[in-house]
Amino acid sequence: MEVLAELAGHPENCAPSIHIAGSKGKGSVTGMIASVLEADGRRAARYMSPHIVDYRERICLGNSFFDEAVYCAAGDELRDIAECKVPAAKNSLFDPDSEEGEALTFFELLTLYFFLCARIGSCDVMVVETGMGGRLDCTNIINPLVSVITLIELEHTAFLGQTISAVAGEKAGIIKPGKPLILARQNAEALDIFKKRASEKNSPLLYFPDSAAIENPHIHPNGTDFSLTLSYTQLPPLNLSIPIPGLIQAENAGLAALALKTAFPAIDNNIIRHGLSGVKIPARFEKIAGNPPLIIDGAHTPESALSCAETFCSLYGEKGILLFGCAADKNAAAMADILLPRFSQIIVTTPGTFKASDPEKVFNAFSSDKTLLIKDTRTAIQQALETGRKKGLPILVTGSFYLASEVRGFVFFPGR
Repeated sequence: MEVLAELAGHPENCAPSIHIAGSKGKGSVTGMIASVLEADGRRAARYMSPHIVDYRERICLGNSFFDEAVYCAAGDELRDIAECKVPAAKNSLFDPDSEEGEALTFFELLTLYFFLCARIGSCDVMVVETGMGGRLDCTNIINPLVSVITLIELEHTAFLGQTISAVAGEKAGIIKPGKPLILARQNAEALDIFKKRASEKNSPLLYFPDSAAIENPHIHPNGTDFSLTLSYTQLPPLNLSIPIPGLIQAENAGLAALALKTAFPAIDNNIIRHGLSGVKIPARFEKIAGNPPLIIDGAHTPESALSCAETFCSLYGEKGILLFGCAADKNAAAMADILLPRFSQIIVTTPGTFKASDPEKVFNAFSSDKTLLIKDTRTAIQQALETGRKKGLPILVTGSFYLASEVRGFVFFPGR
């Protein structure tokens, strides 16, 4: 990435940035920060993954897309670099057959493409979500105003390590010398890692449970209302609303507000309120049909599955239908323990084809007389919808953003 950035004239330095890592919630926090900055009149480039409907969701301008001309111009520049239209002395860096070179990866190219779009689009600020981990992540060439780390769980263990400490150590790699770290609530093991790393980097640490508080949350089908108190200021509580149901989303919004107040101390509270109320992030407890209620959510870790299920059951009861599918590297057994008691029927399926999955193994984790295995994704979606309509039961789709994408496409584009 450093070589690519040098060849491109360091587009990662075209604007100040905010960097977000974590196991769950980092996409929501990224989207919320970008939405507030857009409400403040700033051209905020937003980088996050995966996409749900449109590939451009990964590379956005605030809550919307860049002009087509920006994507095209950045693509032309990216192609020239990828095809080695650079001085001959550097060609070997991109030659997989060279002893000195290595092949470029998809995410390296996509990350450079984002930085090029931000530069060509004359952005004022960049809000950048890591792809995986942090220390070795392609995005970790930026020098952000603040770093944000959301809740840590065991995930991507083949790459990040088998323990919470190992995963936290990788995520802590985005902490930069002297730059503040905004940290979500953590268990003691992860918190120790982050405190130590922040101290080593002389990075001011703002730990959310100590620096802010969520009060009077009201979760309803159209979102979440709550008060946010920033304890290090003399400001009265902020009364906020977000169009996403769930206490965890209120915490994500609070984390975003804390990061914004740290990076841009003069930002107006009314701007924060307006930006959060207008955030648009698909597949975060998104209601895409009303009769019966059909909710899609990308929860794919035990804690996020618990939060999602608790929110769903608080709004729609515990007798609904669950359509579940997850990638092979996820902890299906732990999620099954959480989800199985809360639903009257469970359909396990394949979460699309983008990532490797093992539906039979997931089905065994959910083993019960109320569980069905329907490997074909479209057939499973149709079965869930037909059963929901026939019995008048709400439906929750979760376990994977890719499954959420499949369901969203089935509902809105049934002919595809």
